[in-house]
Amino acid sequence: MAEIVRMPALSDTMTEGTLVAWHKNVGDKIKSGDLLAEVETDKAVMEFQSPFDGVLLHIGIEAGNAVPVNDVIAIIGKAGEDVNAILAGASGASAKTEATPTKVEAVVTQAANVEVSAAGDDESRVKASPLAKSIAKEEGINITEVPGSGDDGRIVKRDVEAYMEQKKGTVTETKQVAAPQVAATEGGFEDVPLNQMRKTIARRLSESKFSAPHFYLTMEICMDKLIEARKYIKKISDTPISFNDFIIKACAKALQKNPSINASWLGDRIRYYKYVNIGVAVAMEEGLVVPVVKNAEIKSLSQIANEIKDLAELARERKLQPQDMTGNTFTVSNLGMFGIEEFTAIINPPDACILAVGRISPKLIMENSEVKESNFMKVTLSCDHRVVDGAQGAKFLQTLKDILEEPMRLII
Repeated sequence: MAEIVRMPALSDTMTEGTLVAWHKNVGDKIKSGDLLAEVETDKAVMEFQSPFDGVLLHIGIEAGNAVPVNDVIAIIGKAGEDVNAILAGASGASAKTEATPTKVEAVVTQAANVEVSAAGDDESRVKASPLAKSIAKEEGINITEVPGSGDDGRIVKRDVEAYMEQKKGTVTETKQVAAPQVAATEGGFEDVPLNQMRKTIARRLSESKFSAPHFYLTMEICMDKLIEARKYIKKISDTPISFNDFIIKACAKALQKNPSINASWLGDRIRYYKYVNIGVAVAMEEGLVVPVVKNAEIKSLSQIANEIKDLAELARERKLQPQDMTGNTFTVSNLGMFGIEEFTAIINPPDACILAVGRISPKLIMENSEVKESNFMKVTLSCDHRVVDGAQGAKFLQTLKDILEEPMRLII
């Protein structure tokens, strides 16, 4: 009997996936465990292995398209089986699934149900996902006019978006005919669809910024002794140690001394961690990813440097796995290498704090009645006021300052 392959939930926050590439064609024989496709989740591009043996009878989504988790993407069975009958049955099963939405989809489903109740008989009989109905309602679109590309003609999110683009193109064309002189003076533009990573960044950081009451503490740190220490270590170590590696290690030590910062808000309680997992923000063209250095408090500078290097390389190659980007208890975002003097960062959930690191800059200071040049770095701690008070944040920064200004503290 043929088996239905659905879009899997490859991460705990994934609600839809983009089919990046198929590695099998219709008619190919497949064994369980064979590489079937590559799927872009909200965190990475991951390999998806076939869960069944048989022949690939049907591909339900073209490469480059996105579908919600649990939508049909393929059918595997015996050669000659009736795919249409299977798809019809799968469509019915999907409708039942939509009637009991997950927490993630509850608000969207509720909006769709309201629309169905208020709509006429034609709209109530249309086969469409709750998300597609919700988008259509928000945009003032009659759902019955949208052609469906899903199973058994079901209207899904991409169909509504395509319909909107088509309408937009019609309006634009009409404007050009009516007033070509305006079009001639306007500049060009390009609309780039959001990838899963950018969608998740937007959602999670919006939730963080507007749910966690942020406040910010900035401190200046003299880096003269650390610069000298790095020069010395560079001569004797086989592993290149960056300033960021020192900062990660220093944060781990400072968090051990200030456990109130190494915490998370859980709604009805605060969780204080007895280990230190530091997320390290890595910039990519597609967006920002935050691989995590686990147990940074017990690792040497060399171990931290090598781990960050490996994680950054995996990030650039889009090969990070979900376990590489979860479990953080604190995050460091360093833009000093881009020449940024100072900035504020949005807290990376579930952390209570994030440290924004600026560049090291020389400036003249007065010391022992003499003018001398020293190197300083500004850091800004973003704090969730539900978890951390101003005095606690200030104490952490003072500890961090003491460690970085006397780097021998890193080895004792």
